[in-house]
Amino acid sequence: MTKYKYNSFKEIDERLKILGLQKEIDKENIKWNLNRSKNYLCPTNIVGGFGGFLQTLILTFITKKLFKKFSKKSAKHKTVNV
Repeated sequence: MTKYKYNSFKEIDERLKILGLQKEIDKENIKWNLNRSKNYLCPTNIVGGFGGFLQTLILTFITKKLFKKFSKKSAKHKTVNV
């Protein structure tokens, strides 16, 4: 903390106003960060983030299965006569 030398009550009042405004700004920053954290931890956002990963995983699985299924069918239809 910085020590100040005041020459008048007016300077003290100005400093108190500044400190009061800084206190309000800090309170608002805390509220804003708290709300941002709440929104980030909201179940829909968590599931949404996980859902994107889950969708990609499921889509990859289905694509591999379909590819294997169609590659087996096309291998059955190809007959080689020697």
